[in-house]
Order: sequence, then C-alpha cells, then structure tokens
Amino acid sequence: CGHTAGDELLRQFSSLLREHVRDSDVVARLGGDEFGILLIHCDPENAERSINGLIEKIRKYRFLWEDHSFDVGASIGLVSIASGQCSLSQIMSAADVACYAAKDAGRNRLHIYHSDDDELRQRHTNMRWVARLRKAIDENRLCLYAQPIVPVARPDAPIHHEILLRLHDEQDQIVPPNAFIPAAERYNLMPQIDRWVLRATLDFMRGLAGNCRLAINISGQSLCDTDFLRYATDLIDKSGINPDRLCFEITETAAIAHLNLAKHFISTLRAKGCLFSLDDFGSGLSSFAYLKNMKVDFLKIDGGFVKDM
Repeated sequence: CGHTAGDELLRQFSSLLREHVRDSDVVARLGGDEFGILLIHCDPENAERSINGLIEKIRKYRFLWEDHSFDVGASIGLVSIASGQCSLSQIMSAADVACYAAKDAGRNRLHIYHSDDDELRQRHTNMRWVARLRKAIDENRLCLYAQPIVPVARPDAPIHHEILLRLHDEQDQIVPPNAFIPAAERYNLMPQIDRWVLRATLDFMRGLAGNCRLAINISGQSLCDTDFLRYATDLIDKSGINPDRLCFEITETAAIAHLNLAKHFISTLRAKGCLFSLDDFGSGLSSFAYLKNMKVDFLKIDGGFVKDM
C-alpha cells in the first residue's frame, strides 16, 4: 500500500506499545520494524506476564488502510538486566538473539533469554561467525582441500577429487567447515562462498596437468540464485577449462526443496558439458520418484546406509 501506509502503521503500532506499558517505562523504535521496551524496576515474572499480554493485544489488532485490513504480529525477546551484570552491547545482542529465536519458533511469541540456553548460544556463535566470515573472504583466508574419489573396481580409471572448503582463522589455524558453514547458511552467505570456491577451483585447474575431474559442492541457496547460475556460466566460459572436468554436487534435500530450479540449474550447466552429482542420496522421502527427471551423472549414497558395511 505504499510508504504512507507503512508510516501510519508504525505510528499506530508505537501508540499501541505506549498504551500498554507504564508511564515510567521507555518505548523506542530501534529502526525498520524493530522496537525496544525498557521495563523499569520490573521483576522477570511481571515482565513475562506483561509481554504475553502485549502479544495478545497485538494479535487482536487490525491495521486498516483504505479498503484493506491487515493482521500484525510481533516476535519478542525478553532479557533480564541486573546491575553491573553486562554491558549495553551485550544486553542488546542478547535481546536481538532472543527475538530471532522467537521468530524461528513460529513468530508471534515470546522467547526469554537465558545465558545457558544452548540454542541461543549457538545463534550467538553463528552471529559472531558472520563478521569473521566476511572478513575472511575479504582477506582471502578461505582455502581448498581435495579428497580423492577412488574407483575400487577399476584401478586404472581416472581418479576424481572432491573439493572441500577450509578457513584460516585470525591465528592462521585451519578451521573445518562444520564450524562456519551453519552460520553461512543461516545468514545467506553461501552464494558468496560458493562463488569464491568456483573461482578458486577454476584458477587451480588452469595449472593442473592431465584430465583430473574436480567436484564442487553447491549450496541450496546458490541453486535458487539466478545470478549465481549466470556467474558460473560466465566464469566457466572465460576459464578455458574443458567443462567435463567439472562436476557440481548438490544434496538431495536441496534438489527436492527447489526441484524446478534445480532442474533448470542442472540442464543449463550440463548443456555446457559439466557433470552433476546428487549427494546424500536416500536421505529424502521420495528419492526414486523424482530421480527419473533429475539428470545427474553420479549418485552419492547417504553415509547412513553404507556406514560399517
């Protein structure tokens, strides 16, 4: 309905918050659609009761604009502040994390921050990793490893290698991907990382003798990113590398979740000569039903099926 309607919603919502709290409390708009409420000298039990009442009031509220009616929701994080306990930035960070936890849990609810909450601790870790990852990309501290894929039945067949990602931290220690990939996925950094991996792999292949084939993992986020597909095709064209030396790996879960986009991604790059591998095969619910229409060259069976064979 336009910016004017949005501004009016913010004004009405501010009034709703202001009417709910005491005169001694502070209400502020932090930016965008984020608000902060400071409940002065309010114990945790009363604060929880008050905020749950606020959520109910927001749930019943309708924003009317011209001939439209809108429901409004709020995800709220509650943090207890004790004298000298932590800094302002730590309090705001804790509130931010609790808000996201409320949103992840289904929205329109309250999440109370506890310092020993494993979920919130993990989110804190992820949020810290976002800044570290961006800096690592800017400083070119990502690095590639290669794991051989050895044909056991045909010792003379060409050996493929799967490209794996690592990171040099600020102390130049190698960090494994399970430490930072969850944060990259949660905060949508995977397309940027996938671009770096593809670019670095092609640079490496230019100086590689023979016909060794390298496999690159592609995230579900990049699979849905038309800009990434355009970027990949342009980069492959300019590299001078024979496309059939390049194999893209996508997980079964990502392929199922974005089936039409996955099929378009695969068909576009296969037309250039690239190969495709379906990773974690068997972990989805309808593997064989969609496999007929998924034009991949290799299946990588989910480890759970072959472990301890």
